[in-house]
Amino acid sequence: MTRRLLFNTTRSIIIERGAAARLAEQVQSMGHRSVLLVTDAGVLATGLLAPVERGFAQLGIALQVFSDVQADPPESVILQAVQAARECSADCVIGFGGGSSLDAAKLTALLARSEETLAQIYGIDQTNGRRLPLILVPTTAGTGSEVTAVSVITTGEGQKNVVISPALLPDIALLDADLTLGLPRSVTAATGIDAMVHAIESYTSRHLKNPISDCLAREALRLLGENLQRVCDNGQDAAAREHMLLGACLAGMAFANAPVAAVHALAYPLGARFHIPHGLSNALVLAPVMRFNLEAAAPLYAELAVILLPALQGTVTEKAIALIDHLEALPGRLGLPTRLRDMGITLDDLDALATDGAKQTRLLGNNPRELSLDDIRAIYQQVF
Repeated sequence: MTRRLLFNTTRSIIIERGAAARLAEQVQSMGHRSVLLVTDAGVLATGLLAPVERGFAQLGIALQVFSDVQADPPESVILQAVQAARECSADCVIGFGGGSSLDAAKLTALLARSEETLAQIYGIDQTNGRRLPLILVPTTAGTGSEVTAVSVITTGEGQKNVVISPALLPDIALLDADLTLGLPRSVTAATGIDAMVHAIESYTSRHLKNPISDCLAREALRLLGENLQRVCDNGQDAAAREHMLLGACLAGMAFANAPVAAVHALAYPLGARFHIPHGLSNALVLAPVMRFNLEAAAPLYAELAVILLPALQGTVTEKAIALIDHLEALPGRLGLPTRLRDMGITLDDLDALATDGAKQTRLLGNNPRELSLDDIRAIYQQVF
């Protein structure tokens, strides 16, 4: 290999059932005395935080819970969380929940300590500030946010912006499968497909694809493919839940270094305009984007096909098509909506969606095949 390869990921990853209940012990060992925990109202309502809060009370460590995170969080929520961190003099931030909570926690930890504004740090490596110590605890097996240097923020109707910086990688990612046992089937399915998309797009990324991310993407896809149906059918299958968490984490490590592409570019406007959950947005556009990419990515799709379909035979193209067919049928098999019109989107909305999708140049540049505005409009039309 003659080119330079740089691979970054989270400093420490803990995988242990029940470990979330001992978060206070982890914080104490790090020497912190005042913690802001960033989450959302849905997680708060589940009662998952009760043992966490008891642990902090028993050790006498101050814990402030900020639970106003929304899906696809707007800038205002980030600024409110930063203010909460400053008001309680937090010396550590914990992100606890799905990808939106983890993304919000990353930026809270950074901006609560840095003198920078959110507007100043949008883009790639625009921050020079230091963040507060940060622990991320995912409660879904999907985004991989606990091992990515990315936070995605909604900045207006149909628009999202990102902060990308190594400063957003946490000190610790804690994977506790017990936190995912009660996830509804629909959330389990959508977040699981989201993680699969991360693995697939990382493996086929036009830029920064590398042997380390490839290995992680393949293993992630194996774990996710073998266990997604299992956890949808039996949400209390703890072993399968843990495999899903690990698969999502590995996929996150992969795409953090070999970035995602057009599936995510076309999914973003669905979330920003219509508040469709990110995993479901990815599931809706995955197959048509892959069919569009077929002429450029068939050999790579064929390599991934035999991971999900081990007995598969045929030519490279036949294997690639079989993978796309399998993934196209997957959302329906898992009980997810499969058409944009099922989500309240009309034909009149497609032009605006296409315009918004075409603006995601950071992601579209990673796609195996270039897309025009007409191509993007046609993909939305296919899944309408």
